[in-house]
Amino acid sequence: MPTQWFKREGNTLTLQGEWTLEHYATLKKALDGLDPKANAEIKLLGFERIDTAGAALLINLLGVERAGQVDEWASDLPKSQRALIMRIASAMDVSLTHDTDTPNRLVSMLVGIGAQVEGLYRQQRELLGFIGLVLATALPIMINPRRWRVTATVAHVQQSGLNAVPIVMLLTFMVGAVVAFLGATVLQSFGATVYTINLVAFSFLREFGVLLAAILLAGRTASAFTAQLGAMKSNEEIDALKALGLDPIELLVLPRILAMLVSLPLLAFIGMLSGLLGGAVVSAVSLDIPFYQFMNTLQESVSLNHFLVGLAKAPVFAFIIAVIGCLEGFKVAGSAQSVGAHTTSSVVQSIFMVILIDALAALFFMEMGW
Repeated sequence: MPTQWFKREGNTLTLQGEWTLEHYATLKKALDGLDPKANAEIKLLGFERIDTAGAALLINLLGVERAGQVDEWASDLPKSQRALIMRIASAMDVSLTHDTDTPNRLVSMLVGIGAQVEGLYRQQRELLGFIGLVLATALPIMINPRRWRVTATVAHVQQSGLNAVPIVMLLTFMVGAVVAFLGATVLQSFGATVYTINLVAFSFLREFGVLLAAILLAGRTASAFTAQLGAMKSNEEIDALKALGLDPIELLVLPRILAMLVSLPLLAFIGMLSGLLGGAVVSAVSLDIPFYQFMNTLQESVSLNHFLVGLAKAPVFAFIIAVIGCLEGFKVAGSAQSVGAHTTSSVVQSIFMVILIDALAALFFMEMGW
């Protein structure tokens, strides 16, 4: 046993010498070979030097509880060394594992539902507040044509409306063809394939034309609005506009909302025509219903009311999509991750609100008999 650290007298073991990091490896090996049962009593008369590494080895030998009471049984040890040993002992006494109660699954589920409901409430409250801010800013501008941002509005009409025409036409044409084919498959067993025309007309004039166009713009344009405004927020361009005394709602939000109010009704109208065209093609190819018969039946059996009901929903959808896209852009915190998160949120919210409003409108029109 190294005499520079240990001194044995009978059953008494006296610790001495330098207990420092420099001698840590050798000291630890010596302590590992020490039989604790052979030492009835351990004395600390004073170390030449001791640091935290040596104190940790000493505490492993003595035990945390006894090392914490070193003030009581080792009064010959210098006060500074006793304070160091007790401080290290108190630190080593902290348990690294915490006993946690097994969470109740029902309580956890209810907590999660409550958090989701609270988040939805805050989200809708922010949306209503932003709608009020937009309307309060828009009303004075509408009566003052000199403040209209015509160039920005036309640019956004081209971006959100004209550039979306091909994808809207393709999608509604294919959905119209699918609806006609499925309707004919069901109606054929009743000998009523001619009513496929009515099915396609009712579905696209009242629902599918405007709904598919709105969902496409929710995914295409709302995300673009959020990304554009989010990038401006990250680059502090919006703060610069405020510093110049300009209103970001007037400059950035209103042109986008007006562009959507122009674009979506036009796209909904194009979607209705494309869907009817898809149904007419399937009727001519698979059902032997000529195009002129399709048009005659459409004119005789389908009233203008269905077209007006479908088109009336387009401005509401356009306003909601544009407002949500702009609001999420203003909520960007400043990082690329925040831009992506709020872009995703704007798409999800827009599609959800469009479908919710469409369902409520369908129930309302049905009860009104329109």
